[in-house]
Amino acid sequence: MKPGSKDLATLAIDIGGSQIKAAVLDPSGRMIVPEVRLRTPSHATPSAMLRAIRDLAGQLPSFDRISVGFPGYVANGRVVTAPNLGTAAWRDFPLAETLGKNLGKPVRVLNDADVQGLGVIKGRGLECVLTLGTGVGSALFKSGMLLPHLELGQHPIHKHNTYDQYLGSAALAKKGITKWNRRLQRAIGIVHTLVNYDRLYLGGGNAAAIRFELPEDVKIVPNSAGVTGGIRLWDAALDEVFGDGEPMRSSRFQSARSEEATNGRRRRLLPA
Repeated sequence: MKPGSKDLATLAIDIGGSQIKAAVLDPSGRMIVPEVRLRTPSHATPSAMLRAIRDLAGQLPSFDRISVGFPGYVANGRVVTAPNLGTAAWRDFPLAETLGKNLGKPVRVLNDADVQGLGVIKGRGLECVLTLGTGVGSALFKSGMLLPHLELGQHPIHKHNTYDQYLGSAALAKKGITKWNRRLQRAIGIVHTLVNYDRLYLGGGNAAAIRFELPEDVKIVPNSAGVTGGIRLWDAALDEVFGDGEPMRSSRFQSARSEEATNGRRRRLLPA
């Protein structure tokens, strides 16, 4: 069967700055058994992370394909940034390819907030996701379609502090729950002004620390969506995100480049 078959079991992995969670999902996206967890290695290098993932996979039922939510920007299965794991060690690491070779299954990797969003969105209007954990993850969807990734956690929000620094776990521990909640209220207002969302979803482990009444268009969602949303990575609608549609786009691009080059040569041959 091809990787996108609806009959396949999916190993879904949610990599976080403090812990890694994994479960095997049935074709409907339900966990076959409860998720298993490990603390994220203190030195979260690719090799240490891969060992932890293999340990988790060994505790779970068999699977046919793998989905990974990664805390950073990922493009074509390769890590671009990993702010809370150490970007220097991860930069340009071929996570999808390497994990696929290690476990012998096809792999799709996406930012963890994108994965959580896929697990909770309704597919109506502009929907925004913020994950509150070691850092702050973000994702945007329009009419159910994933928009280009927005790494909001690395953007300044207050006095040169990024969202990660302002609202991450370290800020919660240092400033206390009351001040952290005031910061979150301020951040929600800023994000609303920034993207004009129709609905905002708040996930991640620190969403449990929210102590104020949320606006009607803001909703806390289960942290488990970071795992169960992994089933959606294999939707046909996301094939192009993972490169399955690339040959067609590449062909059109090459055709356009060829035509452009031909026209350029013709222009150079015309008399001035």
